[in-house]
Formats: sequence, C-alpha cells, structure tokens
Amino acid sequence: MLIVIALGGNALLKRGEKMDAGVMEENIKAAVAALAPLARDNQLLITHGNGPQIGLLAMQSATYAGAAPYPMDVLGAETEGMIGYLIARELHNQISGKNIVTLLTQTIVNSSGPAYDSPSKFVGPVFSREQAKTIGNERHWTFKPDGGDYRRVVPSPEPCSILEMPVIRQLIKANVIVVCAGGGGIPVAHDQYGKLHGVEAVVDKDLASAWLAMELQADVLMMLTDVDGVYANWGTPQQHLLEKVTVGELEKYRFPQGSMAPKIEAACRFVRCEGAMAFVGKLEDAGKLLDHKAGTCIRFGKHA
Repeated sequence: MLIVIALGGNALLKRGEKMDAGVMEENIKAAVAALAPLARDNQLLITHGNGPQIGLLAMQSATYAGAAPYPMDVLGAETEGMIGYLIARELHNQISGKNIVTLLTQTIVNSSGPAYDSPSKFVGPVFSREQAKTIGNERHWTFKPDGGDYRRVVPSPEPCSILEMPVIRQLIKANVIVVCAGGGGIPVAHDQYGKLHGVEAVVDKDLASAWLAMELQADVLMMLTDVDGVYANWGTPQQHLLEKVTVGELEKYRFPQGSMAPKIEAACRFVRCEGAMAFVGKLEDAGKLLDHKAGTCIRFGKHA
C-alpha cells in the first residue's frame, strides 16, 4: 500500500521539552522506530509539521541585532531541510534496502484572502498571557490561547498545488521513501508576471498532506500527533474517543481551530475523494492504527 504519513510538529518536539536539537533527534529516532514496521511492507511518503521549530527560528532571527528577521518562507525552508534531514538519516539507520530522499518542496498558495485576515497556525513555544502581550507589542506578532497558555499564530493558507509534484510522482514510482512537504511546504505565490515569490505564512501541513495523498491516489492517509485520537466534546465531561467514525458522523462535531480541526478537514477531504481510510493517532501507535487497535479510523461509508 501507499501510505501518506503526516508527522505532527508537536509529536517531534513535545510540549514542555527543551527546544534543543538533541531532544528532537531522540524524538525522531522514536518516530522512525514506530514507522519502520510500516516501511518494510508498504510504500511511504512522509510529511511533517514544523510549528515549534519555525517559531523558535523566528524568535532567534528577530533578536539578532543589526539584521532584519528572516521571512517565514525562508524559515520554512530551513525547518524543512533540518527536520527532513534528521528523519531521512534515521530512516537510513533503521531501515535497510530502501532508497530514501528528502525533497525541499514549494507549495503554491494564494497571497491574500481569509487566511491572512484571521491567522490560525500556532508556531513556537507557549507563553503566559503577560509574556505573550509583551512580545506581541514588541514584535507586532499575534498570539492566541492554546490550552491554558498562549502561542504565536501566523496565516495558514490552503495549498493550491505543489511545484515538485512531477518529481514526487517519479520517486514514488521508483519505490523511494520520500520525505517532503515539511511544514506544508515552502509557501510561494505567483506575481502578476508569473514569477514566484515567498509568502509570509505557514502552509497547513495536514491539508498539504491530504492534497498529496489525493494526487497520488494513496491507499491510506495517516496523521500522527501527540494525542491518541479524535475526541468528541473535547474538554468537557462528555468527551470520548471516536475509535471508528464516518465523514458524516464527524460533521456533527466542532473541533479546535489550529489543532484538530485541520486534521479532520484533511482526513474528510481525502476519504471523500478516494473512498479510502484515514487515521489519526499517537505517533508511537503508528503500527497499531492499520489493525484498528489504536487511534481513530475515518471512513466514508455508513458503517465505520
């Protein structure tokens, strides 16, 4: 089977952990160990989030005296190369007999629209309300609540297409494990003359992953994060895990923007388009999802 796997940025650098390279490397080792059994018997395309990492690089860039902060598209390229390299390196260490490549990916988006009017993508570490207010005033950044804390938010436009799609198709056809579209891909747009330029945004990784899965007619879309599945009525006494659910049943619920809502939207788009299955679950449970022993399975039909 062709499985598109989207690794959440918070699964690679967990809440409360030090934002050190060594910590991320250890988390990526554990991630690849969870994916290795799937890689031996299936064709994999792996995407990943970059929320914590791009937020950290943005803060470092903004505090460097005498130089303008790097734009988000450049920081996106940095995180895609950094995380993609670590994933590919560990895949080589743990899986033998497979060709593996990390591909810097440019995702074409619109450079204006609702996504820019109401930023929703969380990036960087968490802050208290007072810290967020101070930093926001100093750097003209927008912060929103994330659980009991506050995090920076940036525009998150939908992917329109992926520039490197013909190359990705060739690699998949050649049975190469592809790591691409990290952080949703580097956001770019065409100007009035047809020339590409960077966009100050972070593409939604889950929607980009669903777009890839649909274009490649994948058998499964798997979104791995730091929660054990999709919960109905999250944060209330009535919350409960949805183990098997249809697209129609999911439409009855509302999910938090900037976290679970994009995953649900991505899963539903893929399932509607391909009539296949999508899974949401913990990274360490990757091997159990296909056997319906963990996480949430989303299907199109009347009976999940």
